[in-house]
Amino acid sequence: MSEYVQVVTATGSRDDALRIADALVGASLAACVQVVGPIASVYRWRGEVHREEEWLALAKTAADLYPEVESAILEIHPYEVPEVLAVPVEAGSADYLAWLREQVGRSP
Repeated sequence: MSEYVQVVTATGSRDDALRIADALVGASLAACVQVVGPIASVYRWRGEVHREEEWLALAKTAADLYPEVESAILEIHPYEVPEVLAVPVEAGSADYLAWLREQVGRSP
């Protein structure tokens, strides 16, 4: 298992994505959250295909914090079934990973 993950969620507005970013970084659950958008999302929901504009929030964190990160996102997220995915970080620059570790209160 990877020591770090990037947690991905998509929201219907920039404000919702920033609210999630502020909560995660403010609680030291993520070192950084990048908000990207707008993006085009095409998905099936309740038997119908939808095409929506969304915003991605990409949170960098320690893998062992994932349950807390997921819980914080679900508490804030306005969607009935939001995307919350953890993607393992297989490698990264030593300086960046040390900074990430420090930001989320993890020892080396």
